[in-house]
Amino acid sequence: MTNKHDDHNCCNHFDDACDCGCDHEEEMDIITLTLEDDSEMECAILGVFEVEDKSYIALLPLEDEQVLLYEYIEAEDGFELGQIEDDEEFEIVSEAFYALFMDDDEDFEDEDEDEDEDEDE
Repeated sequence: MTNKHDDHNCCNHFDDACDCGCDHEEEMDIITLTLEDDSEMECAILGVFEVEDKSYIALLPLEDEQVLLYEYIEAEDGFELGQIEDDEEFEIVSEAFYALFMDDDEDFEDEDEDEDEDEDE
């Protein structure tokens, strides 16, 4: 399973203000995770990305704002999620995620702050 935006040569993120022409909310793939206590959590797939020859997936729980990162392992019947056990590996994957998915949002916020400062002068 991949991010549907990859199939449409989209901007590869879920920001309604990006002017890419996609309806991001309808484009999100949703998966259900079964947790250790057998409860279930629905998550939107933000994207699949590679870091140092491994694939990772970023998930956003529908009832939370904390992004979950897992190793993405392709299997015959779809894909599997692997825990990122190593702290150093998790740090590298986290940095790659923020570089790929969050830079545009931060740039937009910085521009808003600059405009607010200009208005105050």
